[in-house]
Amino acid sequence: MKDKIAVYPGTFDPITNGHYDLIKRGASLFDELIVGIADSQRKGPLFTLDERIDLSARILKDFSNVRVVGFDILLADFATQMRAKVILRGLRAVSDFEYEFQLASMNRHLIPNIETMFLTPAEQFSFISSSLIKEIAMLNGDVSEFAHPIVQQALKDKFAQRD
Repeated sequence: MKDKIAVYPGTFDPITNGHYDLIKRGASLFDELIVGIADSQRKGPLFTLDERIDLSARILKDFSNVRVVGFDILLADFATQMRAKVILRGLRAVSDFEYEFQLASMNRHLIPNIETMFLTPAEQFSFISSSLIKEIAMLNGDVSEFAHPIVQQALKDKFAQRD
């Protein structure tokens, strides 16, 4: 699918090794992959939007065709503004499928000219979620297998501020 632009949206609070795996593989499929970081205040993120953009950009800096962009509008509008032809979504488990299928169907209705593509993470990342990583880090657990060292330090710093 070269000569195409894809959007990989999420809250990335924080970016995990599972996200990184999907971004790496998505970057090999598209000329440009836009990592769209949703403001998503209703989810109560640990990191601010600017912090999530900064963390992701620092971790993904070696990918010449990956761009990190924050957004606070409807995904359909964001994907259209970015001139995307594909919305890339990750499926960790069968339990994700029903929700993701519903989103893909709604997006097909809102933006019929943009396709949704699902990728599954490598098996060793299939159980990783930002929520679990935050909980482990909050309780001083080791998240080194699940997140980049930049994220590990950011989590330590964030939880130290709360003490």
